[in-house]
Amino acid sequence: MTISSGGVPSPKYQRLAADLRRRIAEGEWRDGNALPVETELEQQYGVARNTVRLAVDVLVNEGRLVRLQGKGTFLREHPVLDHRAFGPLLPSQRGDGLAAPSAVYHSEAEQAGRRLSAEFEMLIVRARVDVAERLGLQPGEAVVVRRQLRLLDREPYSIEESHYRAGVAAGTALMEPDPVPGGDEAVLAELGRVEVGAVDQLVARMPGPEEAQWFQGGPGVPLLVQTRVTYDRRGPVRVIETRYSADRCRLIYGLGRLDARVK
Repeated sequence: MTISSGGVPSPKYQRLAADLRRRIAEGEWRDGNALPVETELEQQYGVARNTVRLAVDVLVNEGRLVRLQGKGTFLREHPVLDHRAFGPLLPSQRGDGLAAPSAVYHSEAEQAGRRLSAEFEMLIVRARVDVAERLGLQPGEAVVVRRQLRLLDREPYSIEESHYRAGVAAGTALMEPDPVPGGDEAVLAELGRVEVGAVDQLVARMPGPEEAQWFQGGPGVPLLVQTRVTYDRRGPVRVIETRYSADRCRLIYGLGRLDARVK
């Protein structure tokens, strides 16, 4: 087996890593299966053992492989959940507002045959500059943050933080350190703040130490960060920042009319 150099010369271990990725993508090895030992890969590709080790290191850093002492190197595939970042209201919802995020997550997990759970907490913090700007506040003003740590089949999936003006949350169930029946959207509706639109910003970045410890991903696996500002007819309502491990989530956006879409 030879390693294609493509149009641009690159180190041999990188070309080997690319071919191993291809073989993984084509299903040659399945989740939990061991890869061939180093000597076998040396023979297959006609390269030195150090080249094999460097190529495997790349895929370990990407979170695709895991080394188990004394057992070998195994494929580490995380099932990817498609999340509809924008979608129609669910059958259980009415009105012209946005689909409730928590309801969408539960529906998607159920359809995928997976178990969704969440750890919840409420915090009062000083608004970051970017959050303050989006909510029309001064940097450092107090905001209420409602945080959900979501797990799929007990594996870390996402960190979601909803930032509210203190004046909006004061005296409501948004100040409680527990989920609200019907979701935060029910409280907002009671306040007359029905979210009817939103703007998303998507960025990819490497996790910080605390994030890396919680997500338990490979050292080279980035986060996908979705920052959503929701609006009602009076202005911004909240800022929702959701961080996903990029190897476990795929965000789906629909544009235009999708009536004829084949499901």
